[in-house]
Amino acid sequence: MLVLIGIVIKMLVVVGVTQGAVAYLILVERKVAAYAQDRIGPNRCGPFALIQPLADGAKMLLKEDVIPGYVNKPLYLLAPLIAIVTATIGFAVVPFGPVGVSAPGVSLPFGMGDYKVDFQIAPAIDIGIVYVFAVGSLAVYAVILAGWASNNKYSFIGGLRSSAQLISYEIPLGLSILPTVLLAGSLDLNAIINYQDALGESLPFGLGSLGFLGWGVFTCPIGFLIFLTSAFAETNRLPFDLPESEQELIGGFHTEYSAMKFGMFFLGEYLHVITVSFLTVVLFFGGWDLPGLSQEQVGWIPALLKTGVLVGKVALMIVFMMWIRWTLPRFRYDQLMDLAWKALIPLALVNLVAMMVFLQATRS
Repeated sequence: MLVLIGIVIKMLVVVGVTQGAVAYLILVERKVAAYAQDRIGPNRCGPFALIQPLADGAKMLLKEDVIPGYVNKPLYLLAPLIAIVTATIGFAVVPFGPVGVSAPGVSLPFGMGDYKVDFQIAPAIDIGIVYVFAVGSLAVYAVILAGWASNNKYSFIGGLRSSAQLISYEIPLGLSILPTVLLAGSLDLNAIINYQDALGESLPFGLGSLGFLGWGVFTCPIGFLIFLTSAFAETNRLPFDLPESEQELIGGFHTEYSAMKFGMFFLGEYLHVITVSFLTVVLFFGGWDLPGLSQEQVGWIPALLKTGVLVGKVALMIVFMMWIRWTLPRFRYDQLMDLAWKALIPLALVNLVAMMVFLQATRS
C-alpha cells in the first residue's frame, strides 16, 4: 500500500511540475527569440514578465471555443487529447534520479525491510527506452487525426506531411541509440547512466579523473548527431516544422483549432520537447553523472544533488533546442525527406555496424 501511495504521489508531482514547466518554457522561448532577434520580448506582466504564462493560460481558457460545422467532431475532439496524453505518459519510465534510495526512519510493515525510494514513477524495467519510443510514436496519430478530421485542405496537407515526416525520422532515431545500447548491454535507462559513469571512471592514462569522457556523446558521437537531428523532426520543431509551416499552410494540422484545444497541441509539443531532452541527457550526457559524484553515493543528499544535475542538463538542452529554432531556416519538404532516407538512415546503419564490429573485436 505504501508503495502504491508513493507511485501516486510521484505521478502527481511529475504531472504538476511538467505542466507548470511547459507554461514557463513558452515564456523562456519568447525571451530567447527576442534575444536572438535583438528585441525586448515580454516585459509587462509582473516582474520580468513572470505572470505572462498565467495570462496566456487564462486567454486559452476564456477564448471562444469554435468548432466548425464541417469537421468530423469525434476525431476532431480526440486529436488534441491524444497529443497531450502520449506526451505525458512517456515520463513514466524516465529516471529523474537514482533508484533504491533509502528513506531514513521509514520501514515497510510485516518485517519487509526499509522503504526504498525510486526517483522514477514506474518500477525500473529492462525495456524503458523501448517504452518511451513506443509511446512517443503514438503522437503521430494526433497530428494525422487533426489534419483529416478538420476537413480543411491546409490541415490535411499538414497531416500528410506529418505522417511521412514522423514515420521517416523514427527509423534513424531508433537506429542512432542502438550503439549506446550495445555498449551498455541494456535497454534500461538507469543501467545506461550507470554504464557511462563506470566507463568514465575506468579510463586509463589518468583520463578516469575527468569522468565525463565515458558519456555517450564521446563514445558514440555520430549516433548523438543523428539522434539530435531526428529529435528535432520528431518534435515538429524548426527547422523541421513542415506540418505547421505558417507561411504555406496557415497553421497546418491545427488550423481549425481554437481556445484550449489549440493550447493542448502546444502543451503536447513542449512536453515532447522535455521528454526528448531527458532522453538526450540520459543517453548521451551521462544523465545525473557529474565528475565527483559516484554512482555508489545513494544517500538522500547525493540523490537530490544528482536530480538537480539531471534537471540542469535538461534545462540547457531545452534552451539549445529553442536557440536552434531561431537560428536555422525551414527545410523544403524534399530536403526534409532526402535528409532522412538518403543521409541519416544510411549513416545510422554504418554507425551501428561499426559499433558491432568494434565490440566483437574487443569483447569476444
